[in-house]
Amino acid sequence: MDQLDAMRIFLRVAELASFTQAATSLGLPKASVSGAVQRLEPQLGVRLLQRTTRRVQLTQDGQAYYERSRDLLADMEELHGMFSRDATRLTGRLRVDMPASLARLGLLPRLPEFLAQHPGLALELGCSDRRVDLVREGFDCVIRVGALADSSLVARPLGLLRQINCASPAYLARHGVPQGLDDLAAHRIVHYQSVLGGQAPVFEYLDGAGLCCSLPMEAALTVNATDAYAAACLAGLGIIQSPRAGLRAYLAEGRLVEILPDYAAPPLPVHLLYPNRRHLPRRVQAFMGWVAEALGDYLQA
Repeated sequence: MDQLDAMRIFLRVAELASFTQAATSLGLPKASVSGAVQRLEPQLGVRLLQRTTRRVQLTQDGQAYYERSRDLLADMEELHGMFSRDATRLTGRLRVDMPASLARLGLLPRLPEFLAQHPGLALELGCSDRRVDLVREGFDCVIRVGALADSSLVARPLGLLRQINCASPAYLARHGVPQGLDDLAAHRIVHYQSVLGGQAPVFEYLDGAGLCCSLPMEAALTVNATDAYAAACLAGLGIIQSPRAGLRAYLAEGRLVEILPDYAAPPLPVHLLYPNRRHLPRRVQAFMGWVAEALGDYLQA
């Protein structure tokens, strides 16, 4: 096993934070994976991983080595691809993460065409509302909805998701259809939070000057997943404020009804984030270009 093999093994251990899971994913004995990293550390003269009985964590030196190793291996794959029989063929693994609803409704229906064009690619798609650590968890790029936190990642704007207010016919039959903000005192909302136990429930809206305002409201239920958010509204548990694109089928079927159209919440920005590297692998560049086009119609809904 040469140093490049050891480097690849280390990257997988770092991404999965587990020697056992890395060994399984690589199809190697756990002893081989552990031994490769143990030989690598004295060669470099630093400790790369902090091992405990419960978890494996990157040290500060390990984090730096991880980032440089990923760039180096990507550059090598790119270089080798230049001299292959088919230099336009894309190969290798892509790790991508995005919100579940965006994947289910916006990306997955179009994904077969991309994979048919590039049969040499293997795509690992994370779909959750949890905000992953792109570098720490080894993702090539992620799609995020909402305001961005400051980071060293490069952000490519993809568009905006227009939000609407809606409720189920059964809920409106019980509580009435609100005609203005004053009517909301007799209503309740379903509260969405990606991390439970934080901000109090509010109804957000844009005023006449385009400023975002918040109106405190009662919430009988708080959820931390977009699918549960829509399901709670369908069950008649309250009003939700959500991207229209994800609710189109329910609106068309009459299972949800749009209300207070003049008091919509601000649109949500959608960004594609990726590491600030000198050279992105061609497979990552190709995927990012395709996903920007594939999500165009969905984001404009």
